[in-house]
Amino acid sequence: MSLFSNGNARVVSRLPARVISIVAFAGFALSCDAQDRSTPLPRGGSAKEVAIAGAVVMIGAGDIAQCNNNGDELTAVLVDSLLKADSAAGVENVVFTMGDNAYPSGAQGSRDTFGRCFQPSWGTKRIMDVIRPSPGNHDFENVLGKGYYGYFGDKAGPPNKGWYSYDIGKWHIISLNSEILFRREFQSLINEQQNWLRDDLKKNSKKCTMAYWHRPLFSSGWHGESDQTQSFWNILYENGADLVVNGHEHDYERFLPQTPIGVPDSVRGIEEIVAGTGGAELRAFRSRLAPNSEVQIAGHNGVLKLTLGDEEYRHVFIDVQGRLWDEGGRKCH
Repeated sequence: MSLFSNGNARVVSRLPARVISIVAFAGFALSCDAQDRSTPLPRGGSAKEVAIAGAVVMIGAGDIAQCNNNGDELTAVLVDSLLKADSAAGVENVVFTMGDNAYPSGAQGSRDTFGRCFQPSWGTKRIMDVIRPSPGNHDFENVLGKGYYGYFGDKAGPPNKGWYSYDIGKWHIISLNSEILFRREFQSLINEQQNWLRDDLKKNSKKCTMAYWHRPLFSSGWHGESDQTQSFWNILYENGADLVVNGHEHDYERFLPQTPIGVPDSVRGIEEIVAGTGGAELRAFRSRLAPNSEVQIAGHNGVLKLTLGDEEYRHVFIDVQGRLWDEGGRKCH
């Protein structure tokens, strides 16, 4: 374990100095604050990512496309490289997003943000063929999500609802719409989504379960905790879910397995990973870290790679230079 200084925040990282081979990248733009407080690069080490025989792969990030910077172009090249490698190896994979897929940005503001900002980077056929999105607050700035549902179509789940589930390998995967919890226009859908989630988990026969959405319950980032999403956690914890992945914060953070009220729980606890690093302007952490925050990485665009086995998973954060951070994993409940 290495301790790094990140402004006023402590950055705890378990980081092997490994680099994967991907297409060469140009330098990428960061906000001044994030640039000044970036997590230092991985130091020496020889740890090797553990392969899981017969596993499937999920590649994800949130907070992706802004027309006024090139972060999403760099992460798109990375995702494309990972998909090519998986295809050559015969590995089944999914690309998933944790909201804020496209931002109102550039000279044209909120006009056609998906066509102008997302399509030129993450909108390639290779990515779109396997993408499974979830919505974020900025996706709803354009006519309450009309652009989001119009662009992704059936891949976004039921129109104007945005929640759905699917199976990949031995895992059950759930994509939820956290924005329903925060906008008055969607208040009537809160109970409907929660009842659907309970029913979906009751019908699930898979041992391992993962859920993803935009706003995290636990966070040391700029926005802080989104307490409204505890309702999701309560249902997931009651039904033995293993992993939750979120965006919203423009950083990478991983928490120890815990209960919905933040009590460490190594037996039934859910591990939360935040990876709002898909291309949007990056941000630093708050000076006081949230309880149970184990790893924080600031100032680096990249994606989360999950390798999902029969009864276990591995996680690794891969930045746009091909460096691997925070390799680890655990068994399902």
